[in-house]
Amino acid sequence: MIAITKFPLLLLGMSPFLAQETSEYQTSAGSTAGGVVGGVIGLVVGVLIIAAMWKVFSKAGQPGWAAIIPIYNIYVMCKVAGRPGWWLLLMLIPVVNFIVGIILCIDIAKNFGKGAGFGLGLAILGIIFWPILGFGSATYQGAAAA
Repeated sequence: MIAITKFPLLLLGMSPFLAQETSEYQTSAGSTAGGVVGGVIGLVVGVLIIAAMWKVFSKAGQPGWAAIIPIYNIYVMCKVAGRPGWWLLLMLIPVVNFIVGIILCIDIAKNFGKGAGFGLGLAILGIIFWPILGFGSATYQGAAAA
C-alpha cells in the first residue's frame, strides 16, 4: 500500500522533467536563406507554368490571359481539349478531378498532334511538358474529342 501512495508523489516531483519547455528558439541564416531561395524558385516555376499555359491557350485561339484566372482557366482547358464546359463542374468533385484532369491533358495533347504519353506528361510533369507544348512547334489541330 505504501508503494502505491508514493507513486503519485514521485510523479509530482518529476513533473519539471516530464513536461520540458524551452524558449530558446533559434533561427539560423541557412534556414532563412533556404526559405527565400525556395520562395524564389516557386515563383519562377509559377511564372513559367502561367507563361506556357498562356501560349497554349493562344495557339488554340483562346484568350491567353485566361491562364491567370483560377476557375476560368479550367473552363478554357475544357474548350481547348474539345470537351463541354460543364466538365468544369467535374473538376470540383474530389478524386473525380484527378481522372478528369488526366483526360483533359490527354485530349489537349491529341489536339496538338501529340500522343497519350505526352498527355500523361502534361498531367504528371506539367513543369516540363506545358512549356514544351507552349513554346515548341506544336500547332493546334482543332478539337477532335467532343
